[in-house]
Amino acid sequence: MNEGIKLTSFSHGAGCGCKISPKVLTTILASSSPQVEDSHLLVGNDTRDDAAVYDMGSGIGIISTTDFFMPIVDDPFTFGRIAATNAISDVYAMGGKPLMAIAILGWPIDKIAPEVAAQVMEGGRKACSDAGILLAGGHSIDNPEPVFGLAVTGSVTLSNLKRNDKAEAGSILYLTKPLGIGILATAQKKGVLEEDHKDIAANSMMVLNDVGMDLSEINEVTALTDVTGFGLMGHLLEVCEASDVSAIVNYDKVPIFDEIHGYLDKKCIPGGTLRNWESYGHKLNIEDEKQRHILCDPQTSGGLLIAVKKEASQKVESILKSKGLFAEPIGELIEKSESPIYINDKE
Repeated sequence: MNEGIKLTSFSHGAGCGCKISPKVLTTILASSSPQVEDSHLLVGNDTRDDAAVYDMGSGIGIISTTDFFMPIVDDPFTFGRIAATNAISDVYAMGGKPLMAIAILGWPIDKIAPEVAAQVMEGGRKACSDAGILLAGGHSIDNPEPVFGLAVTGSVTLSNLKRNDKAEAGSILYLTKPLGIGILATAQKKGVLEEDHKDIAANSMMVLNDVGMDLSEINEVTALTDVTGFGLMGHLLEVCEASDVSAIVNYDKVPIFDEIHGYLDKKCIPGGTLRNWESYGHKLNIEDEKQRHILCDPQTSGGLLIAVKKEASQKVESILKSKGLFAEPIGELIEKSESPIYINDKE
C-alpha cells in the first residue's frame, strides 16, 4: 500500500535535524516578562533539560515533554514509530517511567492520502505499546509538510530523578547508541544511500531508551540526557555548562556507524550539523573537519549520554550490555577548565 511513497520528499528537513539551532533558540526563549513563581516546578527551561518535572508531593514527580518532527525515513509506519520512540526518550532521560502519550500530527491532506497518515499513527501506537503506554489522544492540523510526534507524560521517584545539571567531576561518560543518524538520513534524502544501509539508522532509532529506568536507580549516575538534534557536542556542552564541569572525550572510543565515512566523502552533511557548529563551535577546539561533522551530527532518537561515578561504572556497563547497548567509556568529566570539552584523538 505504501509502495512509491517517499515521505522525505515532502519535507525540507529530517527528524531532529529540523530543530532550530541552539543559537536561534536562545533568542526565541529570551524573555524579560515576569514569570509565575512555583516552587513545585523542579525542572524547567533554565538548564535546557530533556523535560519539565513537577513535584506532586509524597516524593513523586510528574514529567512532561513533547517532541515532533518531519519524516526522516520514507516508510510511514517506520516514521511514526521513530518519532514516537524519540519523544518517549525524554522521559527515560529524566530517569522516569512513561505513563501516557497524545499525538501531534500535521498532514498535507491535499498531497498525501489520509491512509498514509493512518500508517504513521500505527507506527506511533507500536512505539507506545513497546513502552507499555497508551496513545490516549492527540491533535491534528492540515499542514504544508508532514509532521508527527507526541506529548508524553511520565512519573519519577524524585530521589531517582536524573538531571543534566548535577554531573560531577570524576564521572565516567558513556553513549549508548552510535553517531551518524543525520549523515545517513542526508544520504537517503540525496538519493545516494546504498540499499544495504537503508535499515541501519532506522533499526537504531526504533530502540527505546528504557534503560534510563534502570539507571535511575543508581545513585552514582550523576547526570543523564539523550543525544538528539544538537549532536553529541551540543548535549554534552549543556551538561558541562549546567553542571560547571569540563569533559574529555576520547574520539576513538565514541560509537560511530562505520558506514557513514563514505557518505561524508560525498558531502552528505546535514544542515543541522552546520547550524550546530555555528551555534557552539566557538566554545570548542575541534580542528579536524570530519570529527566536527560526526560529533555535531544531529541525532534522531539517539542514545543516552550517561555520567556515572567510577565506583559504579562496572554496574552501568553490565546493565548496558544486558540491553545490547554500547558499554565502553567514551571519556570523563573533570573540574571546570578553560575549555568545556577537550577532544582526545590519540589512541
